[in-house]
Amino acid sequence: MKRLPALLSGLLLALPLLALAVDADALRAGIEKQTDPDAKGLAIARAADAYDAGFGDIRADMEMILYDRKGRESRRQLRTRILEVQGDGDKSMSIFDAPRDVKGTAMLTWSHGVKPDDQWLYLPALKRVKRINSRNKSGPFMGSEFAYEDLGSQEVEKYHHRWLRDEPCGEGLQCWVLEQRPQYKYSGYTRRLVWIDKQHFRPMKVEFYDRKNSLLKTLTYHDYRRYEGHWWRPGRMEMVNHQNGKRTVLIWKNYRFHTGLRDSDFRKNRLKSLK
Repeated sequence: MKRLPALLSGLLLALPLLALAVDADALRAGIEKQTDPDAKGLAIARAADAYDAGFGDIRADMEMILYDRKGRESRRQLRTRILEVQGDGDKSMSIFDAPRDVKGTAMLTWSHGVKPDDQWLYLPALKRVKRINSRNKSGPFMGSEFAYEDLGSQEVEKYHHRWLRDEPCGEGLQCWVLEQRPQYKYSGYTRRLVWIDKQHFRPMKVEFYDRKNSLLKTLTYHDYRRYEGHWWRPGRMEMVNHQNGKRTVLIWKNYRFHTGLRDSDFRKNRLKSLK
């Protein structure tokens, strides 16, 4: 169970009560008791996961804006569905509605821990469902600066977590800064640096380092809003590629929680009949 994603699952309706019962002060106190950087990093990652658990399922609308190195833009309209899964990673689906050349394209992701995520892409022009090979997860998703591996939920087990430092992270907030090293095969990254807001356990920034350990991309989260008195979601996410000069902005709208999505809504055979 994990929050986004970037582009950014089924549990019982009682689970939101569990999330609301999470004592944020107790989570922070447990973190601050840790003196070993690895133990503290893991405690922070687990606390963030626990704090966000229980959302059940989400529907949202999204605009994806692609900017090339000269600042020229192209826009795409999507719908996103997410299902929280107990004992495994979340399941998510993104469906393109516009423009016409990508309309009907759909991406399905079953996230896991150390085991490679399962991902399928439906291409309506070919009327074909293509499985994304685990060796190719570092490739760009639909021409954006988000890689396929960025699309799955970021399960705690996917990374080795190490606390590096505490520091201010804008808007009067203090953040923990973690180094996360992928524990799954074929990642395009050697490590990520993640800034997590101490007050609400929200990711504020992520730096991605390539296989040569050079800074590749930076993802920032903006315009957070709280839903149903507990769950925080960003209104905008921006991924900047420092090596090619391109960037991708995701504008999130119309978040709806507990809409009744089920596991059967996230089956591969549903991709060809989505509406």
